[in-house]
Amino acid sequence: MSEQELQNYPEKERKLWQRPSSEFEQEIALKSVKANEVVALLDTQAIFDSLLKMPYPTTQAGVIQKLISERFIQQSNGHFHITNLGALLFAKDLNKFELLARKAIRVVKYKGKGKFETEKDESSQFGYANGFDRLLSYLSALLPSNEVIETAIRREVQMYPPLALRELIANALIHQDFRERGTGVMIEIYDDRVEISNPGKPVIEPIRFIDEYQSRNEMLAAVMRRVGLCEEKGSGVDKIIQQAEKWQLPAPDFQVKDTHTKAILYAHQELGDMNKADKVRACYQHCTLMYVTNQRMTNQTIRDRFKIEEKNSATASRIIKDSLEEGLIKPEDPSSSSRKFVRYLPYWA
Repeated sequence: MSEQELQNYPEKERKLWQRPSSEFEQEIALKSVKANEVVALLDTQAIFDSLLKMPYPTTQAGVIQKLISERFIQQSNGHFHITNLGALLFAKDLNKFELLARKAIRVVKYKGKGKFETEKDESSQFGYANGFDRLLSYLSALLPSNEVIETAIRREVQMYPPLALRELIANALIHQDFRERGTGVMIEIYDDRVEISNPGKPVIEPIRFIDEYQSRNEMLAAVMRRVGLCEEKGSGVDKIIQQAEKWQLPAPDFQVKDTHTKAILYAHQELGDMNKADKVRACYQHCTLMYVTNQRMTNQTIRDRFKIEEKNSATASRIIKDSLEEGLIKPEDPSSSSRKFVRYLPYWA
C-alpha cells in the first residue's frame, strides 16, 4: 500500500498498516558484530547467572551458542546480529544501540506535587534484566520515607511497598508498545505519589487488569519471568492491590492517555481526605481482589480495608452504596432481603 493510499485511513489504521509483521523482540538492534563484540555489548555474566543459572562456559564459542539458543543474537554469513530482545534485557549500555536508546527507563523526581521544579532526571543505561535491581536501589534512595519509633528505636519506613513498585515497573516494561518511537517507560516521583508510564494503550481495559492478562511482548515477558522480575501470568496486579491495602494506601489508579498508559501509586491518605472516586475505586478493587482469591466482599471486609470502626459501619455502607450506583459491584444474591450480611461481586462476575 502506498503512502498516498495510507492517507485515506485514520491514524490508528495507518499505524497498523505500517507496522512490520515480525515480533519486535526478534528484530535486529545491531547488525554484523564479531563474537568478542557481542560479549562486550551484552552482560553475558548476568545471562548465565540470573537467567540460565549455570556456570559460565569456558570458551567464547560456548557463550555464543547459548545466546543464539536464547534468541538474544542471530548468526548469518559468519556475522552475528544482536536482537532487540537481547539488547533490551541485557545491554551493558543501551546507548550503544541507536534505535533502543530511547527505550531506556527514565526516572524523574520533582519537588512538590507538580512538574514545576525537577530535582533529578536520569535514564538507566542498563538492560531491563541486568539493571532491574540497580534501578530499584536507585529508586529506594529517591523515594520519601517515614520515621517511626518502636521500643525507643527510630527507623525509616518506606512510604510505598517495594513489591508493588517492583510489579508496576515490570508490568510497564512488559506491556509497553515498542512501536511508539522516541519514548519509553518513565517513573515520575512526586511528594504524594509515584507515576509509572509506558508507551501505548493497553490491550485490555484497565478496570480488568486484576483478573485478565494479555501481554503485548510475550517473549520479553517470558524471559523476565524466568529471571524472577515479574509474577506468573495474571498474578501481578492483584499483588499490587493487596500491598496497597496492607500498607493502607489509596487504591492504585490505572489511566489510559492518548499515547501511553499510566499507573499511579499514592502515598498514605486518611479516609476523610479521600474523595468519592478514590473510595469507589478502592471498593471495586477490594471486591475484585476478594473474588479472585475465592472470597467475598462484605461490609466487614470494607471496614477492615479502610480501618473503619464498627460503630461507624454506616461509612462503609455509604462507600458500598456509591460503588453499586456506579455499577462496579453487585450483590451476590440479588433476591436476598438481608442487608446486614450481603456479599458482593465485581460487576462482571
